[in-house]
Amino acid sequence: MKVAIVNLGQIVSGDWRNPLISGDTIVSDGERIVSVGTASAQAVEAADVVIDAGGMTAIPGLIDSHIHITFGDYTPRQRTVGYLESYVHGGTTTAISASEVHVPGRPKDPEGVKALAVAAQRCFADYRPGGMRVIAGSVILEPGLKASDFVELAQKGVRLAKAGFGAVKTAYDYVPLVADAKAAGLITTCHTGGSSIPGSGAITGDHLLKMHPHVSFHINGGPTAMPDADFERVIRESEMALQVCTAGNLRTTLLCARLADRLDAFDRFIIATDTPTGSGIMPLGMLYTIAHLASLTDMPPERFICAATGSNARVYGLDSGLLAPGKAADIVLIDAPDGGTQSTALAAIKHGDIAAIGAVVTAGVPRFVGRSRNTPGTTRKARVAVSRVMQDFAAAAH
Repeated sequence: MKVAIVNLGQIVSGDWRNPLISGDTIVSDGERIVSVGTASAQAVEAADVVIDAGGMTAIPGLIDSHIHITFGDYTPRQRTVGYLESYVHGGTTTAISASEVHVPGRPKDPEGVKALAVAAQRCFADYRPGGMRVIAGSVILEPGLKASDFVELAQKGVRLAKAGFGAVKTAYDYVPLVADAKAAGLITTCHTGGSSIPGSGAITGDHLLKMHPHVSFHINGGPTAMPDADFERVIRESEMALQVCTAGNLRTTLLCARLADRLDAFDRFIIATDTPTGSGIMPLGMLYTIAHLASLTDMPPERFICAATGSNARVYGLDSGLLAPGKAADIVLIDAPDGGTQSTALAAIKHGDIAAIGAVVTAGVPRFVGRSRNTPGTTRKARVAVSRVMQDFAAAAH
């Protein structure tokens, strides 16, 4: 399917160093973006679907790098079906597993945790709930896992390893496990802050610096934050990605953002939700955190959109997160909410308002065009101007 989005007011690239793109058109063909900014009249006319954005802002699909999936679009933690599809209506087009730790009766022996990770990876390899891509299968680091186990997992397609929920005596016991997982090419992540669910324990800056995983999960607290002094240590003494989550401590979220900016570490600053946990299901979690950071710091809103898109993609080696030729055609149209005081999406976010969503495209397919069922209504109206396919792209009614 060829899709052209025309009449855009602004385009946010996903690259925080060069966040804004001139132009008013995006064209995709199949699952890839073909052009961003400008397009010939012939290219637009050749599209199977033309979406008139009505002056809205285009951003890359949001990448939530901390979602506790299990199997299917269901969370046993909150006993809810369809939450991932609902997150698409919050602009999230990619979810990255924070380990399948919420699977009831999850195994804890080496063979069991390997099997769980492989099963999750395979189950979501081609399954797109609501059009969302899910990067699943994060092996939970447990005592007894060997270097050869991580090599085996990598060969079977597992890309992630998670520290923080294993039956270790102290968090320092994760050090060799993280090293072995990294050596096998897995992206390593680590619970940060106070304990959360049974089986987790407090992990602070000293633990992180001994392990040195690729990503400090919910560095702002999940939900309890580590000591303030540890933030600057982790930023100065490591190259870890600094993931802040909606289901964490807002004060330390702002602390981490300001430190990352001041210490020239914003490349490593990424945004996620850490849901569904005890904090619940949060379809607008990514948008809330973007708005909180933009409105409560001196940094521009497009910088935090990029931290939720392109920066996540870079840390996790994904082909999405950027509006650029050749990248995955995951595109979200946002706008100032109807009835608000601001005239554009970026101004509304800076004001502290939740951006309204007018359309979501994933893998080059419009999932809906019109009002999201989870956000306020948009000030402008996106519409399907041309369609040569037998499909209704309207959003479902509330």
